Amino acid sequence: MGEVTIYLDDEHERRLKRAAQSAGLPVSRWVAYVIEEHTCTQWPESIQAMAGTWKDFPTAEELRQGSAADSARESL
Repeated sequence: MGEVTIYLDDEHERRLKRAAQSAGLPVSRWVAYVIEEHTCTQWPESIQAMAGTWKDFPTAEELRQGSAADSARESL
């Protein structure tokens, strides 16, 4: 398991400790959880299982039918 050192100013350290305490986790576990959540490369199983469950949800093609043309862009 890797070990990481980070440097925080006092305010961010207080916020980190409050967030971890609020979640009922040690600071290291809370940081690991945040990293896991923000670096995930696929949707969780519970979200993937919902695909196709809304029978009346429009398809991508149906959603795009009402799209207008893009506005002209300013040159740089």
